[in-house]
Amino acid sequence: MKVLVLGATGYIGSAVVSRLTLEGHDVVPLVKNAAALHPDAPVRVGDLTDPASLRAAVTDDVDAVVNLATPTGDEAVDAAALDALVEPLRGTGRAFVYTSGVWVLGATGDTPANEDSATDPIAIVGYRPRIEQRVLAAAEDDVRAVVIRPGIAYGHDGGIPALMTGWAREHGTGRYVGPVATRWPMVHVDDLAELYVLALTKAQPGDLLHGVAWDSVPAAAIAAADIAAGGTGRAEPWPLPEAAETLGAPFAEALALDQVVSGRRAVDELGWHPSRPSVLTELAGAPRV
Repeated sequence: MKVLVLGATGYIGSAVVSRLTLEGHDVVPLVKNAAALHPDAPVRVGDLTDPASLRAAVTDDVDAVVNLATPTGDEAVDAAALDALVEPLRGTGRAFVYTSGVWVLGATGDTPANEDSATDPIAIVGYRPRIEQRVLAAAEDDVRAVVIRPGIAYGHDGGIPALMTGWAREHGTGRYVGPVATRWPMVHVDDLAELYVLALTKAQPGDLLHGVAWDSVPAAAIAAADIAAGGTGRAEPWPLPEAAETLGAPFAEALALDQVVSGRRAVDELGWHPSRPSVLTELAGAPRV
């Protein structure tokens, strides 16, 4: 397929592009400015704040659109961007995959949340469930619309665990935000990339999928496992008010969010098989995959 990808140069986007290319798909990144790229690079130019540019990028030869772009933080802008991307796909059966995230679920308690669980978004993703519903509604207009909610991604020295590496180097010991009991649902970025390809090729219109390989990993254990902390296995709490001063209150709240989230639906329905080492194994020094 020819796949238009928004956010192709980001952490998750780069992994998705690599996987799509490996499996023989023709990837066309959508970028804000092509001037810095090779003149022969197959790109389309568009901006989330310019719906007309997005609509023009979804030409008839595009078989699918994958949106991995970082939201603008303005619900009206993101809704208009979504409508512009989806409009050319209506009535065609072509695929549209939108990236959300597990933070829309809020604190879950000990029972694993699944795709049927109610949303209770924290501030940093406050309007995201409404955007999700806007995507899924496009399935009624013959768009193979799919929403993926990734867990916290790790791997290849990237993602939020890489931030924790920086904190460990700075302070000489691991640091985690909030209570010691905080748990994160997680996924290796390469496993997640494979899920995106499966969603493009096998998911049904209106599917909502959790990209989670590990239901719950203690954030304190991640901080303690990081080899950047000197291999001491030590970690200390970073009180939420102090973390908020450095990271901003919305992001600090997200890092302190305790969640247990199931990714079983993607395994059962699409045959997704996450196989990479756990984040604890990787941070302890296992060879990168």
